[in-house]
Amino acid sequence: MEYYSDHESDMPVSPNAQYFNSSVLSLCILGVLELEIPFDDSQSVTLLKNLFLPINPRFSSIMVGDRNGVQKWKRVDVKLEDHINVPTFPAGMSLDFYDKYFNDYLSNISLEKFPKNKPLWEVHVLKYPTSNAAGHIIFKLHHALGDGYSLMGALLSCLQRADNPSLPLTFPSCESSSRRDGKNNGLFRGSGRVFAGVADTVMDFGSTFVKDGRTPIRSGEDGVEFRPNVITTVTFSLDRIKQIKARLGVTINDVITGVIFLGTRLYMQQSSSTKNDHNEQQGNTNATALVLLNTRALGGYKTIGEMVKPKSEMPWGNHFTFLHVSIPKLTGGATDDHANLNPLRFVKEAHGIIKRKRNSAVVYLTGWMLEILRKFRGPEVVARYFYNTMKNSSLALSNLIGPVEKMALANHPIKGLYFTVIGTPEDD
Repeated sequence: MEYYSDHESDMPVSPNAQYFNSSVLSLCILGVLELEIPFDDSQSVTLLKNLFLPINPRFSSIMVGDRNGVQKWKRVDVKLEDHINVPTFPAGMSLDFYDKYFNDYLSNISLEKFPKNKPLWEVHVLKYPTSNAAGHIIFKLHHALGDGYSLMGALLSCLQRADNPSLPLTFPSCESSSRRDGKNNGLFRGSGRVFAGVADTVMDFGSTFVKDGRTPIRSGEDGVEFRPNVITTVTFSLDRIKQIKARLGVTINDVITGVIFLGTRLYMQQSSSTKNDHNEQQGNTNATALVLLNTRALGGYKTIGEMVKPKSEMPWGNHFTFLHVSIPKLTGGATDDHANLNPLRFVKEAHGIIKRKRNSAVVYLTGWMLEILRKFRGPEVVARYFYNTMKNSSLALSNLIGPVEKMALANHPIKGLYFTVIGTPEDD
């Protein structure tokens, strides 16, 4: 399996990759595979050599700078054993014990930095059962290697169908409302729609500099990214989500975003009340979410082979932007009666806000500003802008489409797969 050619070995580091691996920012992605049976780690080296390394030369490269400060990906010999971690926990303990050990382990590796003399990735094989799985495989991948679409695509390319490993995984179509209506063939195509709302663009651009206040979900303190964290998962019924999608005529992303917004507001309200805060309205104060969007021209999933082709419409790399979305407030204020809540309102509002902002020219304006900063002030200044943008918001939202069939890795059935970004200066 060969996805790249030798002439791609020493390539310039893209601006986004420089921003995400700087003295200001160091963002990584954790991809967690939940296994139905314990993993045989004796296969790790072979699997990584045959499946993972060939995907992209960046997995066999380090970032280096020349005398002019220009950074490039330099190919190096990869000692795979140095990238594989198999921790040892006490044997014969309860599931609750291993749940805590697993959570602590995730938190610990989230805080560790990659050494500069090795490629920016590692794998952790946990062979102990938890309440969720018989074992786990954790991929820690630096964001400089690519965005979530690229890196999770790389991970999915290493998996097979559990029912028939000889067949590839298939993915449902992923068409946004802007593509379905036929008026816009890409995220930012259709200049008539993009530049129609000048007032909206000005307002949206101004919102990128707004700083959220202190709330139950945002401390506003410095150094949050260096503190221990807790990673939790919640499962929703996809069939129920599709029912809401069909009823309201929105996208699955809109439904998920609306659910998260509602849950966030309820948590803020409960937290304020529990703490007997002198200002219970703090649960309903202004809060901003950064919603990450894929900026590639086409929707749906493409194979890694297609992504690394020259001039691909779904290219490898960091091709995303974020929109500042105000989290809708509870009607009636922070003391709103839960019995009178209308959860669908949050979905409708999320749909309306995101649809409007998708067609705003603020993305162009922000991109132009960042390019000017990079040319005249350098990538570190732009990295500082990204850092402050994340720090000033309350939370970030991102999601990726998954396969239709049940997955397996080397004949080990996978019960679940989830990912998260670590190293961000946000509390949530």
